[in-house]
Amino acid sequence: MTVDRTLLDPLLVFAAGARLDRGFGHLDRDGSVDGGRGLELWINARMTYVFALASMLDDAGPVPARELARHGVDALSGPFEDRVHGGWWSALDADAVPTQDTKSCYDHAFVVLASAAAAVAGVPGAGDLLERALAVHEQRFWDEARGLCVESWSGDWSVAEGYRGANGCMHTVEAYLVAADATGDPVWRARALRVAEHLVDRVARAHDWRVVEHFDASWRPLPEHNRDRPADPFRPYGATPGHGLEWARLLVSLRAAVERAGDEPPAWLLEAAVGLFDRAAADADEGRTGFPYTINWSGAPVVDQRFHWVHCEAVLAADALARATGGERYAALAERWWTFTVEHFVEGDGSWLHELDVRLAPSGGTWPGKPDAYHAANALLLRSLPLAPSAPVALRGPVAG
Repeated sequence: MTVDRTLLDPLLVFAAGARLDRGFGHLDRDGSVDGGRGLELWINARMTYVFALASMLDDAGPVPARELARHGVDALSGPFEDRVHGGWWSALDADAVPTQDTKSCYDHAFVVLASAAAAVAGVPGAGDLLERALAVHEQRFWDEARGLCVESWSGDWSVAEGYRGANGCMHTVEAYLVAADATGDPVWRARALRVAEHLVDRVARAHDWRVVEHFDASWRPLPEHNRDRPADPFRPYGATPGHGLEWARLLVSLRAAVERAGDEPPAWLLEAAVGLFDRAAADADEGRTGFPYTINWSGAPVVDQRFHWVHCEAVLAADALARATGGERYAALAERWWTFTVEHFVEGDGSWLHELDVRLAPSGGTWPGKPDAYHAANALLLRSLPLAPSAPVALRGPVAG
């Protein structure tokens, strides 16, 4: 395994600047912490994941990655964790007081992902954190009857939100794949397959391979949801090509994970990955440069901003399909899109712009600042790793015994 450190090392240096006494803050474009935003669970979990991966690369990295991963585990096991009701708070103020009485599947999926990666890396406390995170996710978010996840709850778990969303479920698939590798328990991989089967093989297939994001409590699609808030960072109106690409990558990884476990993967996994990829690539439209954030159900752009995470997922999906199929078209697209991504999103200090306008100038209407290293780190690491096992286990390598 050879990882190109020329882009990864500056990204890690920039991300390390988010470290605060109680966790990781929200970084502005210049690398300073936005003190007015407090601490957000998804950022802290994703930073912990990134530094856990970095800690397994070597001992000569540009930042103390293992210490930073431990700092993240301590934050997740400390101020973010609700010791009364269980689970994790979505946001804290500067004094570590919860500012949102909500516990979401999306956030908790990243707690599972971060703790699983840190546990594989041998970060102290991460194994116990993973055990608690999986127990909460199973008890509160996993709906065994449907094979899907509840979106969110009130802080005391007394009221479930009536909305259901594909985004939290998608990141649950990602987290469960890593959890299966970290724990050796195949139940998490089986559940990941059930989620993907419903949302992709059934629903996305029925919508011309565009991912339906929003549903009611009975999982009936809500195609007009948030039409009046089209640029919402987590629940935008319409379809999101970036999620189609992200799902495509995850399906290829899921297929490889099933094969690695010695089972025969369902044929639809690769078919669906290709369908999602081709639809998202077509919706990008060669007449425009880059991928729009959202489109309507006819494929026309709704929010035409370019986000770094979308382009990272485009590259990773193309690379995964190139390796899974041997298709030269995918390899060529991965290279072309990577060139575009580096040229337009990576700044001179190695940090990544999160949003560009249609003229490819820096913007911040939906994603101000540079708070998230997770997608960029994945784009820089995953192409050097096998499709299975998941990144933490692949980076750790074989365990002597």
